[in-house]
Amino acid sequence: MPATKLKNLKDLVKEQARIAKEREAYSHVVTISSGTCGLAKGSGEFVDAMKAAVKALGLGKRVLIKSTGCHGFCDIEPVVHIAPQGIVYQKVAPENAKEILSETVLRNNVLEKLLYTDPQTGQKARLAREIPFYKSQRRLLTKANAEVDPESLPDYIANGGYQALAKAVGELDPEKVIAEVKKSRLRGRGGAGFPTGFKWEFCRRAKGDVKYVICNADEGDPGAYMDRSLLEGNPHATLEGMAIGAFAIGASEGYIYVRHEYPMAVRNIRKAVEDARAAGLLGKNILGGKFSFDVHIERGAGAFVCGEETALISSVEGKRGEPRQRPPFPAVRGLWGKPTNINNVETWSSIPVVINKGGDWFARIGTESSGGTKIFSLVGKVAHTGLVEVPIGTTLREIIYDIGGGIKGDGEFKAVQTGGPSGGCLPRSMLDLPVDYDTLAKAGSIMGSGGMIVMDESTCMVDLAKYFLNFLRDESCGKCLSCREGTDRLHEIVARICDGKGTEEDLPLLEELALVVKDASMCGLGQTAPNPVLSTLRYFRKEYEAHIKEKRCPAGVCKALIKYSIDGGKCIGCAVCAKQCPVDAISGEFKKPHAIDADRCIRCGVCVDACKPKAILVA
Repeated sequence: MPATKLKNLKDLVKEQARIAKEREAYSHVVTISSGTCGLAKGSGEFVDAMKAAVKALGLGKRVLIKSTGCHGFCDIEPVVHIAPQGIVYQKVAPENAKEILSETVLRNNVLEKLLYTDPQTGQKARLAREIPFYKSQRRLLTKANAEVDPESLPDYIANGGYQALAKAVGELDPEKVIAEVKKSRLRGRGGAGFPTGFKWEFCRRAKGDVKYVICNADEGDPGAYMDRSLLEGNPHATLEGMAIGAFAIGASEGYIYVRHEYPMAVRNIRKAVEDARAAGLLGKNILGGKFSFDVHIERGAGAFVCGEETALISSVEGKRGEPRQRPPFPAVRGLWGKPTNINNVETWSSIPVVINKGGDWFARIGTESSGGTKIFSLVGKVAHTGLVEVPIGTTLREIIYDIGGGIKGDGEFKAVQTGGPSGGCLPRSMLDLPVDYDTLAKAGSIMGSGGMIVMDESTCMVDLAKYFLNFLRDESCGKCLSCREGTDRLHEIVARICDGKGTEEDLPLLEELALVVKDASMCGLGQTAPNPVLSTLRYFRKEYEAHIKEKRCPAGVCKALIKYSIDGGKCIGCAVCAKQCPVDAISGEFKKPHAIDADRCIRCGVCVDACKPKAILVA
C-alpha cells in the first residue's frame, strides 16, 4: 500500500517509480496462474511449493513470486511465466518447483518437458507468443491477468494503474471524457451492444442531483466466465473504469452486482475497494480534487433474469428481481428512481485503456461500427478451451481453428452457438462470418456477453434447443405472459419432437409461437429466448424433419428415437457389453456374436462405451 494517500497524478507517478525501484533488486519475476481454473488444477499447492523452494534456495531477495489471475489457456493450467526470459511452462506440479528455480532461474536452462507442444506440428513453444492459442489474440484486457497480482494495489499501480483516472479528473472534464469514449466506438459488452459514450451522455444530461453507476457482474450464461476472470485477475481495472464513468456522468456512488457463485471474484473486488479507498483512489476528494466516489458490493442470488438491467436494479433495491417497463430507461429513472448508468465488467475494464490510449486509437481496433476487442469463453467440442480476446470483426473460423485448434478428436465441426442460452446456432457455412454485433444479429444470433459453444456432429440440434429452452423457461421471472407461457409451450413442442411424437404441423407452430414470444415479451430475456429455436429451424431444419417424419435422431442423442443393435461381423463375443449393461438386455454365448433385446434396452449408451471392437450400432 502507498505510504500516504495519493493526491494527484504526480503522486501516482512517484508511487509507480518507488515500486519500480523497490523491485529492481529482483532478478526474476515468476507469475503463476491462480484463477478459479488454475486453483482447480493445483496452482495453490504449486505456489506454496515455489515459495518453499525460494526459501530453501535462499532466493528470497532475488526472485519475486506472484499469484495472478487466469492466463486464458485453461487446458494447460497451471501456467508459469518467468521474466525476464519470457519462458512459459505448462501443467506444472509442486515437484517441478525446485527444478524450475535451480535450472531456469539460476542456470538459464530451459526445461523442455514443461514446454507447450503444438499437437499439430509437434513444435515446442518457449514464449507465450509462440503458442498458437495466444499468437492470434489481441489481449488489451486479459494481458494484465498474466502480469498483475489481483490482491496487490501496488502491483496494479506498477503496471500503470489509475493513471487514466488521474488523467480524467486532473486534465479532462466530464464532457471531454465522454467525447473520448464516443470516439472509441466502445459498445456495451454485456450483450445489447449499445454505444457506451452515448449511454453515458444520456445519463449525464438526465435531470437530478443524485446519480449512480452500476457494474453488472451477474454473469449467468452457462459456459461463460469472462467477467469472473476479469474480476478475479484484475479487479482494480473495473474500479478505475467505474470511477472514470462516475466522474463523467456526475455520480458519487456506485454498486458492483456480482454473482454469489463467484467467491474469489467477490473476495478480490472487496479487497480492491478497501485498498483503493485507503489510498485515496475511492472515497472523498479523490486524488486531492473535488471529485468524490465510493463503491458498494451487492451479491446476487443467481437469477439469470437479473442480468437484465432493470431486474438488476430491483434486486439491488431489495425487491424481487423483475424487469420494469421501459421507458423510462435507467439513464433517466434507475436505482431508487435516480438516473443510473449500468455497464458490465468488460465494458468498465475497457475504459482505462480508452482514456490512456485515446478514443481514436481504440476505434482503429475492430470494425467501423464497433471499436476494440471482445473476450469470448471458447468451450465445447473445441481442441483448446479458454478465454479468447480478439478484435471485433474477427471471423468464427479464426477463433475456432486458428486459436481454438479446431474440433477436438476426430469430430467434424457442426455448429457454434454465440451469445449464451439466448443466442443462435450458426452452421459450418457461416464459419467466415465476422463476429460483431450487427452481422451476428443478421445471421439470427447475438454477441451476448461472449459465450461461444462449439459443437460437432455428435450434437443433436433439436435436443440442444430443448436444453436451452428448459433453462430459459426456468429462469423466466414470470412477469409477462408471453415469456412465462411462451417459453414453456416452446419447450413442450420441442420435447415432443425429441420423444418422436412430433407432427409436421409442429414446425410452423414453433416458428409462429417463437416470433410472438420475441415480439411480445417485455425484457431482453423473453425477446431473445426464441433464438435457439429460430436459428436451429433456420439452419438445421432437416434434423427436425428427421425427428418428425423418419422418427430418427441423426446424431443418435434423443433416446426415444435410438435403436441399439450388434454387428455380428464385428462382435467377438467378449461379453464385456453384457457385463456392463445395467438391465441385462444383452445376451449371447462366449466368443459368439451377442444380441440386444430392444424391449429391455434403456438406451443408456454404456455398451457403446464398453465395446472395444466398436460392434454396437446406433440407429
